[in-house]
Amino acid sequence: MFLFIISTPRESPPLYVAVVVCGQRMQEVLVMIKSALLFNSSREKLYFLIFAEERLMISFNEKLNDWRAIRPEFDFRLLPLQFPVNSEREWRNLFKPCAAQRLFLPSILETVDAALYVDTDILFLSPVADIWKFFKSFNGTQIAALSPGTVNLRFARHPYYGPLGVNSGVMLMNLTRMREFKWEEKVLPIYKEYKLRLTWGDQDIINILFYYHSEKLYLMPCEYNYRPDHCMYMNICNVSVEGIKVIHGNRGYFHSNKQPLFRTIYEAVESYQLGQNEYNEFLVPLREALQDPVIVKTNCGKIWKDVLLIANKVFQKEFVGPA
Repeated sequence: MFLFIISTPRESPPLYVAVVVCGQRMQEVLVMIKSALLFNSSREKLYFLIFAEERLMISFNEKLNDWRAIRPEFDFRLLPLQFPVNSEREWRNLFKPCAAQRLFLPSILETVDAALYVDTDILFLSPVADIWKFFKSFNGTQIAALSPGTVNLRFARHPYYGPLGVNSGVMLMNLTRMREFKWEEKVLPIYKEYKLRLTWGDQDIINILFYYHSEKLYLMPCEYNYRPDHCMYMNICNVSVEGIKVIHGNRGYFHSNKQPLFRTIYEAVESYQLGQNEYNEFLVPLREALQDPVIVKTNCGKIWKDVLLIANKVFQKEFVGPA
């Protein structure tokens, strides 16, 4: 008698993307999510964890359920803001409203092994799976990944990681390891000691922590958190080969004309409707818009071709019709 055992492959967990939204940032979050879906050409399972004010819940739920009807490979969960009970107001208003929520994700998401945290003013110009692969590059001690900062911190009134610190707008978090490290038990004393010397709120706390525990941090290349500082004065992040993977319109650059390249990219994603032909309705209009002389003559405008490097690969072959 022969016994045949048929084993079915275990379903891989989704790629979790966490974001925190307060105030008037809902539209930015929706555009961020749309960019992730737009570049999700391999239809990886994406799961968005959205921490939001209660007044935003219904609107988020309606819009994202509409999108799920078009792109069923993603799911989402809306969560209330959660801060330490004894100091909720203090944490809620640290730097930007609610930004410090990210510091408490390890305990809140107690059943999630790993997540990618992004600020609201982030756009994906590559698949989420691309940045997610860095988790496999972690050594046995690393708990998180960040990209280098660009601002000279020699006048900072607190210690920071490396020569320029790190920017916390895009952060891979191995939540299991962070819980084992007792992340939050280390964050709270740092805040108490340095709270009168913090300029950038939770980002400063993260820099201080990794100053003391540098072996716990994996450093990602700058193209995974490309910001105006990388190009507005001079080019300090070479993206001519790999392209820009994740773009960060911090300090309002997605909504200003200081470096119009950033606003043009944001508006291209915002205008695109999920379900439309990606090549004709996103890539072609964006390519034309980026060649506007107003953009090309600016310092950041000089890298307009690099913005399209990945989009050309993702969309051209799949969606371009016969000549």
